[in-house]
Amino acid sequence: MTRDVARDWMWSEACEMVARAERMHRELFRPAGSQARQPSWEPPVDILETESAVLALVALPGVDAASVEAAIDNGELVIAGTRAYPQELRTATIHRLELPQGRFYRRVRLPAGRYSANVRRAVVDGCLVVTLQKAGTGHG
Repeated sequence: MTRDVARDWMWSEACEMVARAERMHRELFRPAGSQARQPSWEPPVDILETESAVLALVALPGVDAASVEAAIDNGELVIAGTRAYPQELRTATIHRLELPQGRFYRRVRLPAGRYSANVRRAVVDGCLVVTLQKAGTGHG
């Protein structure tokens, strides 16, 4: 029985290390296209599709939706902006820092199709939700 506990603990540690490596990979500074002169990190993105729209859920806690650029460019959703701590926290003593700060930039391939020019943004439960209405669906 002790062997099962040790194996479960080792498996848990291995899974945590893989998750940490994936987070670090997403947060690497990497130039992208016209953004080559500005280092940036990439927030994680989920893309979901309904009958009438495509939704992108972007993990950007604490970021105001109005301050994020979101546009369709050549079949990709481009999301860009800056995540910064509020002014009152900038002099705080940091004990742990895991949420990335600074400029973010992400390009995500969209499902094939046509979308209306209106790109809507909102913050829901700490995630930026970008809504792309499908062209010709009559909703919106």
